[in-house]
Amino acid sequence: MLCYANANLTRAEQPGELLRFVEFWHTVTGHDPQWLYFDSKLVPYAELARVNERHIWFVTIRRRGAAILRRLHARPATDWHRAVIDIPKRRHKNIRYLDDTVRLRDYPGALRQLAVAGLGREEPTLCLSNNFEASGRDLITRYAGRNGVEDSLGISVNFFHLDCLASEVRLNVDLDVALTVLAHGCYRWLASRLRGFDKAKPKQLYRRFVETGGVVEVEEGHLVVHFDKRSHNPLLREAALDQDCPAVPWLRNLTIRFTYP
Repeated sequence: MLCYANANLTRAEQPGELLRFVEFWHTVTGHDPQWLYFDSKLVPYAELARVNERHIWFVTIRRRGAAILRRLHARPATDWHRAVIDIPKRRHKNIRYLDDTVRLRDYPGALRQLAVAGLGREEPTLCLSNNFEASGRDLITRYAGRNGVEDSLGISVNFFHLDCLASEVRLNVDLDVALTVLAHGCYRWLASRLRGFDKAKPKQLYRRFVETGGVVEVEEGHLVVHFDKRSHNPLLREAALDQDCPAVPWLRNLTIRFTYP
């Protein structure tokens, strides 16, 4: 669920965006978020210190430098811990990780660094956190769950073309983002009504159900949609999407009725 967006953001203002989101969350809920997960390019290390001062746990990614990778490759195999993480699409995935304490420029105090191998990258992924209490496996599982959010954003880019919303008028971008979220919600509703397709992605739903030809007839008091013959029509018939459909106000309050060959 997209609850916050800012189309007015410039690169110069980017470092302060995380705390602006924290203030937004505090205004809506009455308290700061307990955990934050974000990309390394969004927040400089000095900003991490301000997040830590508000007692918010965070997990972020550290950029892999050549010197860091050399040190990791030089570590003996006995230093690496093994664990199994269970998240969607990565059930029973075996990983290895190093749990270290590091100090970074512009960040007072120490940070926890987890170097994780086995997440599908050629080189280990470096996770940074200010939480020293949670187990390494728990922190890795928490951050890996962020991929589900990225998958949803990927759908918005690949299917709804969210990355094509370039405009000189930033209000247009805000509006298009809102419409994209609404459209995504409509597809999720459709998926919930179709047996066996509750986890289907919008592209699959569009190809098998939405992109269906037919004939539309306007009759007295209602609109009749005659679907062309397709193999997935029985699923649409079973869902009975038109059974409790209210009248459409912008179509002279006509009701909708579906018929199948």
